[in-house]
Amino acid sequence: MTLALEHHIGPWTEEDYFQLGETADRIELLDGSLIVSPAPSKRHQRLSRRLANALEAAVDAVRLAVYEAVNVRLQTGRIAIPDVVVTDTDDDGLTVEAGEVRLICEIVSPGNAAADRVVKMQTYAAAGIEWYLLVEQESPDALTLLLFRLAGEHYVEHSVAKAGEPLRLTEPFPIVLDPADLLSRSSR
Repeated sequence: MTLALEHHIGPWTEEDYFQLGETADRIELLDGSLIVSPAPSKRHQRLSRRLANALEAAVDAVRLAVYEAVNVRLQTGRIAIPDVVVTDTDDDGLTVEAGEVRLICEIVSPGNAAADRVVKMQTYAAAGIEWYLLVEQESPDALTLLLFRLAGEHYVEHSVAKAGEPLRLTEPFPIVLDPADLLSRSSR
């Protein structure tokens, strides 16, 4: 932990948060509290990179940008670091604003399953992010993609895809994504 973390007293502000600078840990800000997670597993990172690569190939034509592990300001005092983000903005800033996010993605790991399925889903919905993609790691050889669309204040399931059953979308951008391709060693 950095010295700033050890000696901080009271709720964290965005100014305090950004003064931490870059760290090896994934640190998120939620209403004055820091949520600290170690770097994801190698498998998780490989899935994130493959997902980002697949999304980038699909969104280039519609002039969207794809980022991995970027700061997303959900509202003042709430900074999340999702696994993958598709956004309207392509600048050098520190954050992506929630209103600029077209799709937000989380890869569920055993250590953060409740956060991704409940807490993050609720905070992303409260921020008005229209599309949420959840990647469930069923086993080392199986993934399920669950795409949710914002309906009012909550997400509703839009589509589900397992290996051999690609996710086919026209919104928020056209893409055909087979979960098997995210696992395939040949797709590196």
